Amino acid sequence: MTKIKDSCVLITGGASGIGRIMGRMALERGARKLAIWDIDEEKMAVTAAEFGSLGSVATYKVDVSDHEAVEAAYVRTRAECGDVDILVNCAGIVTGNRTFDRQTVRDIERTMTVNATAPMVLALQALPDMIARDHGHICNIASAAGMISNPKMSVYVASKWAVIGWSDSVRIELRQARSRVRVTTVAPYYIDTGMFDGVRSRIFPILDPEATARKILRAIERDKDFRGIPWGFHFIRFWQGVLPTSWFDTIFGDWFGIFSAMDGFTGRKGPEKR
Repeated sequence: MTKIKDSCVLITGGASGIGRIMGRMALERGARKLAIWDIDEEKMAVTAAEFGSLGSVATYKVDVSDHEAVEAAYVRTRAECGDVDILVNCAGIVTGNRTFDRQTVRDIERTMTVNATAPMVLALQALPDMIARDHGHICNIASAAGMISNPKMSVYVASKWAVIGWSDSVRIELRQARSRVRVTTVAPYYIDTGMFDGVRSRIFPILDPEATARKILRAIERDKDFRGIPWGFHFIRFWQGVLPTSWFDTIFGDWFGIFSAMDGFTGRKGPEKR
């Protein structure tokens, strides 16, 4: 079991959304240090001031799409905060609801870099030390979109499919090495944080951020390999494997509205974080 109490917790995208909520909850659970990485200095300052009464908070302005900046920031974080016990890769973006033929190379590169490559680069910094200490936990926040294809978010879907495949593969590597370092992959449905403003869902309600953050931390504490949120989403995955593609597309995509969820998407204005 992973203990948050007395741990150093590093959260990317930790100044807003569920990253911010998880940071607060980690401090409430007794984390000795909360390290927040974000690109929004103003929000980090507000968050640090608000959380100061709960425990020790350190903030770092980091563009996770800049690999050299990630490497340098991790060295600095570890020097100033001590060994990182729990890493939560939470930073993520969605660039719009255009069909793939209307995407730009810049949109593709930015989405894949922030959502898929950045967690790998940061984990590459954290894992060697965790393995050497035989202690640590990495939680990668993917998405339900990483398991079910969806129109008007094809590049975002691609980035989250990548995260799920990579994250679970690392988990298996660590198990085969008999390491005590743990990896948890989380695949939540749309969360009501502003990132997916305008999305309409007929089959499942948009997730509550507080409840979702609580479930993610519980999955970390219980060393869960994979956590889909809500649990009922796995019902859709079952039928995805059983039904012919045309049937699945009609029943779940058209009738239940999965394929039209992004039609009214507006998203959060400003920096886009989960």
